[in-house]
Amino acid sequence: MPNIHATAVISPEAELADDVAIGPFAVLQGKIRLGPGCVVGPQVVLIGELTVGARNRFHTGCVIGDDPQHNGYDGSLSAAVIGSGNVFREGVTVHRGMPRTGRTTTIGDRNLFMANAHIAHDCVVGSDVVLANGALVGGHCDIEDRVFLSGNIAVHQFCRVGKMGMVGGTSCISQDLPPFWIVQGRINELHGVNIVGMRRAGMSRDEITAIRFAYKLFVRKRLPIPDAIAELREIYGTLDAVKHFIGFVEKTKRGICSRHQGSKAVNDADGDTDNGDEEQGEE
Repeated sequence: MPNIHATAVISPEAELADDVAIGPFAVLQGKIRLGPGCVVGPQVVLIGELTVGARNRFHTGCVIGDDPQHNGYDGSLSAAVIGSGNVFREGVTVHRGMPRTGRTTTIGDRNLFMANAHIAHDCVVGSDVVLANGALVGGHCDIEDRVFLSGNIAVHQFCRVGKMGMVGGTSCISQDLPPFWIVQGRINELHGVNIVGMRRAGMSRDEITAIRFAYKLFVRKRLPIPDAIAELREIYGTLDAVKHFIGFVEKTKRGICSRHQGSKAVNDADGDTDNGDEEQGEE
């Protein structure tokens, strides 16, 4: 049987796996499904319709599955879906989707959401993502796998952040951040390629070289997107990382971050910056 504290308030619609633990003063409201091994800490509020996989941990004061923060929300039924192995630290908020959009707020597996991070309505978050303290993701955003969003950053609504992309502390983006690239500083300001992250992920030397070459085409040479894609595809188009990169860029609706105004000079022949090897941050 689930281990439920006497002060917790549990909706009769809730479906809890046998080994779920519910802490003091937690509230489970509406249609909630919690998978095996989930731990709900003190004063956590879970609001349905919400489906949660296995081994998720919700720390003190999380509010997961509340209504969208949108003037057009009319109170209709909407949903959020969370995978397995995620950690939601103190004060994290995740909002359900807007019914009229046809999207469900969706979170994958093994993500870490540090204190006071926010995922807005209609977002899709992949797996192995980190949101540091105070990171804010606006509505309708897509965050791909292994992204790192540093402390007190903001991702504008409808933006996408590509696989292994990184946004440095107190930065913000209002355009799509292509896979493997780093934004740090002013809005949409690029600071190189996440080489350390790619190495840690086991990507080949050829793939890393290809992504550095893409950065040179799009950012250093500032080629028009169709021309840069054509040249990148001609030289490195058989590589999986390049296929993913090109597919991401071709789908952009807001344009991509492509401005480099870093304070450090170019330090090698193929146009990388001194901080192009910047390591993914950890707290």
